[in-house]
Amino acid sequence: MQRIRLRYTKRGRLRFTSHRDFQRAFERALRRAEVPMAYSAGFTPHPKVSYANAAPTGTGSEAEYLEIALTEARDPETLRVLLDESLPAGLDITDAVEARTSGLADRLTASVWELRLDGVTPEDAEKAVDAFLAAETVEVQRKTKNGIRSFDARSAVAELQARSAADRPLDNACAILRLVVRHVTPAVRPDDVLSGLRAVADLAPPVPAAVTRLAQGLFDEESGTVTDPLAPDREAVTAATPTAAATASATAPGTGSA
Repeated sequence: MQRIRLRYTKRGRLRFTSHRDFQRAFERALRRAEVPMAYSAGFTPHPKVSYANAAPTGTGSEAEYLEIALTEARDPETLRVLLDESLPAGLDITDAVEARTSGLADRLTASVWELRLDGVTPEDAEKAVDAFLAAETVEVQRKTKNGIRSFDARSAVAELQARSAADRPLDNACAILRLVVRHVTPAVRPDDVLSGLRAVADLAPPVPAAVTRLAQGLFDEESGTVTDPLAPDREAVTAATPTAAATASATAPGTGSA
């Protein structure tokens, strides 16, 4: 059984698709592309697809990940192109690699988010960010199926910066927040950080923020960066592939042990 790991996006209007909507669209794409999927056992077999840490409905993303299991080997790039052509524009398959390591989900320990705050000046956003980062704890509330839950939104935030939007109209203020948040329990989402900014600095954008996940992966505590979670698989594939020179040397007459 071959396992392929894919990176995909949610762009434009398709950011409003739910995770279940994407699952249905992706399974249809698998059938259109005639992918030789492995199926689960039981009375209602399902394609073996593992989704990892999907973004909330309403947020865009450049870095969503999943893994599929195949009954026949396929070239990852050829498979990526076929699946990308079978999905609607906005749900784009941007990377594919054969799984050569374990624990993809374990390498998704942090996310990089961009929050576009139309109607908020960069100066006001920067003051709110400074107040948020200066606080030891920032308690926020979220409605769950078990009622209202309170938790600290500050401890999960590894980085929070404010800047001006480069494309903003001269007559319209717009601030951009860059947020790096660790994946903890309970999960701290971008809207929780916005609630925290409202709590500590009364920052309230007049329109809902446009939120996009730019990256997710393993968080490097020393550098503060989020690394590519597919890199170990690419490195393993490269290490396992013999170079042309090595192959020629191994098959040349007279080589080998005496």
